[in-house]
Amino acid sequence: MADRPMLPELMRAHGVSRRGFLKYCASLTSALALPPALAPKIAYALENAARPSVIWLSFQECTGCTEAITRSHAPTIEDLIFNAISLDYHHTLQAASGHAAEAAREHAMKENYGNYLVIVDGSIPVDNPEYSCIAGISNLDMLKETAAGAAAIIAVGTCAAYGGIPHANPNPTGAVAVSEIITDKPIINIPGCPPIPIVMTSVIAQFLTLGLDSIEVDELGRPKAFFGETIHDRCYRRPFYDKGLFAETFDDEGAREGWCLYKLGCKGPTTKSVCATVKWNDGTSFPIQAGHPCLGCTEPDFWDNGGFYKPLSAPAGNYRQAGYAAIAAGAALGVAGGALARATKAKAVAAHEVVDAHDLEKKS
Repeated sequence: MADRPMLPELMRAHGVSRRGFLKYCASLTSALALPPALAPKIAYALENAARPSVIWLSFQECTGCTEAITRSHAPTIEDLIFNAISLDYHHTLQAASGHAAEAAREHAMKENYGNYLVIVDGSIPVDNPEYSCIAGISNLDMLKETAAGAAAIIAVGTCAAYGGIPHANPNPTGAVAVSEIITDKPIINIPGCPPIPIVMTSVIAQFLTLGLDSIEVDELGRPKAFFGETIHDRCYRRPFYDKGLFAETFDDEGAREGWCLYKLGCKGPTTKSVCATVKWNDGTSFPIQAGHPCLGCTEPDFWDNGGFYKPLSAPAGNYRQAGYAAIAAGAALGVAGGALARATKAKAVAAHEVVDAHDLEKKS
């Protein structure tokens, strides 16, 4: 560990200025929903921390999580994250292969026992462990062996966090999440298919600079800074939802006007993520902005939850319209009731007058 260059040397070598680095720390602090006063502390921690060893394991997955994290920005994954840490093992990104690759993993585990960070993407088959193997080692055995000396585990992607698509019905491999196998290590889940790049890098950076205890998680082990609110809470189409204006098809007037996609199956109201605010591709867009409903990929069992293009239930527009109808019906009933009351009263008055007339005749 001692012969590894510190971050300031790496920044200078890669052309990252001090000003750019401080801007990154400020952006990171904001993204993590931390007080601005912590930005200098994050900068200090990053500058003075030794490069920790990171072992990245890829199991039943599509490599989408790796593709995503390499597109992180402000700054890039290459300039800060991969240079601030020692990425000692990663199937896709490492230069070594075969025996040399496995030797690198074993060496990193031995030299940094108890202190290294394990990042996992992909689910783990347990019904048939040999279904997915690396260097002749089943995913199940490799995870158990590598996790034994880890300080913590970060499960990136819905497959690692919940089992994901391999776990979907009928789940032929018996795919499970990391947390169903490893129960004696702290695990942070960063779901998404794949997760937003800056969410992954920000959580890793927070773990390395402020420690595991600084990351507040929800009941599913997700950092609340990024999974504390639903997409629906921050969606720019929310006003249309509240007004009961919904696209009925992908090419109708509502779709062209940017109305809510709830009736087309949008799972935004039940999906927690910062897609609507952080977005993708350097904050350019996200699925709903591109005209496609949210699939709910940061939630467990999203693949099996009722179909992608079916609404969760009767949308707000329906109950609002029903409410308006009820109001109108109530008003109509009120009018009818009033008319009936007036007619009844008129009849009563007329009857009373007739009775009174008969009484006068009798008295006379």
